[in-house]
Amino acid sequence: MNRNDIITLLDRVRQSNPLIHNITNDVVMNFTANGLLALGASPVMALAKEEVADIARMADALVLNMGTLNQEKIESMILAGRSANANGVPVVLDPVGVGATRFRTEAAKKIAKEVRLSAIRGNAAEIANLLGEHWSIRGVDAGKGNGDIMALAKKAAEKWGGVVIVTGEEDIITNGEQSFLIRNGHRILTKVTGTGCLLSSVIGAFIAVEREVLLAGAAALVTYGVAANIAAEKTTNEGPASFQVEFINQLSKVTTEQVEKNASIEKI
Repeated sequence: MNRNDIITLLDRVRQSNPLIHNITNDVVMNFTANGLLALGASPVMALAKEEVADIARMADALVLNMGTLNQEKIESMILAGRSANANGVPVVLDPVGVGATRFRTEAAKKIAKEVRLSAIRGNAAEIANLLGEHWSIRGVDAGKGNGDIMALAKKAAEKWGGVVIVTGEEDIITNGEQSFLIRNGHRILTKVTGTGCLLSSVIGAFIAVEREVLLAGAAALVTYGVAANIAAEKTTNEGPASFQVEFINQLSKVTTEQVEKNASIEKI
């Protein structure tokens, strides 16, 4: 994978305007929709059991985000996921807060069992707890852990047969055989709620235009991180709210030249 691959995929997202069906949490819905629009994708945020299968069938990608979870939303996710699987629509799971409660952990495992997933994106604690391994978690944030994150990601990819993305200070993406380490992004992302959730949807937008999921996911991570880097530089003396607005701006404005210059991706 090289920088030209990333640039090509960013252009394809902007040109094709993929429809991304998000069953996501209430806290981040507006931010996610605006971020996808800025990138060049088209969001739909349908949740009702009565229509999710129809919407998923029409979409170019489906993103399942477990942030604000209830039983009805779990049912909607499974209905939409099955419809997406039947119609060749890629599915991304964001297992927010898995490990924090038994309800949340069991729900994530049920979704992963019943829906064929193209990609799973979470922090190390979420991925570990989805695998049934111990890793501390506080609310929806990863706590301290002593595990080998690369080994964890590969084990998860082998179990689910898809691509696993573990995000943190550095991002790891793997299909179990090939892996990349990505060092774009900025720590201020952790000061704005929903940036991880939006990233999962951005990954969905890239997978919508490129079915080689490892390539698409890596391109999404780099593009997202470069936009965050630029936004952080422009708001250095301001706070998280200013960064949030500028980040949406940069998702819309980030150029292929900026991606080529600033991409930090290493095959490992």
